Amino acid sequence: MGQAGTAETFTPYGVSHWVLLGVLAVGALLLVRAGRRHRGTRAGVLFTRAFALSLGLFAVAMQVYRVLPSQWNISVSLPLHLSDFTWIVAVYALWTHRQWAYSLTYYWGLTLNPQAMLTPALDAPSFPHIDFVDFWTQHTLVVWAAIYLTWGLGLRPVWRDFATTVMVTVVWGVAVFWFNRVTGTNYGFLNSKPNNPSLLDVMGPWPWYLAVEFVVGLTAWALITWPWTRSPGKPARWRRSTTS
Repeated sequence: MGQAGTAETFTPYGVSHWVLLGVLAVGALLLVRAGRRHRGTRAGVLFTRAFALSLGLFAVAMQVYRVLPSQWNISVSLPLHLSDFTWIVAVYALWTHRQWAYSLTYYWGLTLNPQAMLTPALDAPSFPHIDFVDFWTQHTLVVWAAIYLTWGLGLRPVWRDFATTVMVTVVWGVAVFWFNRVTGTNYGFLNSKPNNPSLLDVMGPWPWYLAVEFVVGLTAWALITWPWTRSPGKPARWRRSTTS
């Protein structure tokens, strides 16, 4: 893949990493406050849709860049990583507040994205490389979307959403695994581990790390479902009248 300018290698838990994590935390707090203040109002609807457009336009621009002839590489240019599907459903969830889209954003956005941000690739480029801007902007916006929808607007997951997310993830995994087999790619790192050091290195060799990863994911999703479902009563749902 082509390089858009030179940049130093990103240093995990260096100054820039801590600054980025700080921006993530502060932005999340501000979004929760804004969501609660304007929940159910026309201003809240406009703000949420502006958020959706910002995320969507940025991600689409990055995707267009990656399929340009000068950047094209079948191994990295297609939007087949689970993080690519996450931003798509996050945009739809922000715009419509549909429960299925929200639940995918919640589970994927609050586990996969933070994991990638807390343990980034050791050989990743630093600012101002376009890969750096793409990775951190997209991952941050998706995490913010999940937090905003949940703690700002009051949407909640239930066990049925947990089951839906598991099924969708399995379907994605099977489809992308076979695409990788046919094309020689490795989207989702389903067919082999990434070249750079990662958490997968402590999960055993292929294909056993896939099973370990799946069990860890299920456990994490169950743990972030349980607090919302342990008390009687229905979860908070977005009333369509507030978006009309």
